[in-house]
Amino acid sequence: MKLQRLGSTDLRVSAMGVGMAALGRPGYINIGHGDDLERNYHVADMERRAHNVLDAAWNRGVRYFDAARSYGRAEAFLGSWLRDRGDLADTVVIGSKWGYTYKADWQVAAHAHEVKDHSLPVLRRQWAESLATLGRRPDLYQIHSATLESGVLENTPVLGELARIKGDGVVIGLSVSGPRQREVIERALSLKVDGIGLFDCVQATWNLLERSAEPALALAAGKGVGVIVKEGLANGRLTERNISPEFEPKLASLNRIARRLETSVDALALAAVLARPWAGVVLSGAACVEHLASNLTAVETVLDDAAVSALEELTELPETYWQIRSKLAWN
Repeated sequence: MKLQRLGSTDLRVSAMGVGMAALGRPGYINIGHGDDLERNYHVADMERRAHNVLDAAWNRGVRYFDAARSYGRAEAFLGSWLRDRGDLADTVVIGSKWGYTYKADWQVAAHAHEVKDHSLPVLRRQWAESLATLGRRPDLYQIHSATLESGVLENTPVLGELARIKGDGVVIGLSVSGPRQREVIERALSLKVDGIGLFDCVQATWNLLERSAEPALALAAGKGVGVIVKEGLANGRLTERNISPEFEPKLASLNRIARRLETSVDALALAAVLARPWAGVVLSGAACVEHLASNLTAVETVLDDAAVSALEELTELPETYWQIRSKLAWN
């Protein structure tokens, strides 16, 4: 997989990366997550599964891996993989995030899976935890799901600490989520600390169903800010696993286009993200090697004009999309 610069940073990344939200903990909201893990939640077995996925990704040319403090043991699994593979660690770019604390106690069902706190003490604690758990500095460190409501983009001490970390050579970014992604990105792009822009990367949701962040992502890319796209498969809604009766007509359309282009539904959906000129890295959230392999064929899938036109008809209102996402079951 061809490597390219992430925005105007010095980081060299692959067009597709691996997001570890579904690999690092027993419970997640991806449709069919429990099936992917074969409902085997023993830590050693999950670590072995994660390493298998990471190996398969690396062998296919993936060079960007994305974790977070709240993804259960994702950082630990990634760190042990890097240690086990020796010199391989120098060939990859690692991103992580702070701002959520994992609270599910290694259970699929929990009263609270993660708790959000964008305060300075949490930033300092989780930065130290990431360093220790990964066994190295992350190349990219991101605010996890920054929102206007949390006030993190106006928190001077937090912004100052992030600027200090940036001064040590770490790229600073933020991830966003929800129907106001566009507003948060635009606010972040205008933010400066001591006259210097703080954020050199943004990670956002964009997929065939939820396109509302596109103008802000194009603006970010135009300013030299790297763009990472998450949830390109809408947590499994853009796959054959989505058996919701309401989605049946859209899935039928996806299947028709995929058959004509001789690809899979998931690769088709991810290819649509890869086709956006502002997309720097598109994440696969696969939790097994089989699904990863299918996802990665997206780099070989070329959309024609007929496909692009038909896929535009799948778009949902942002409020509808995020309401449906909020109801996806942890499994």
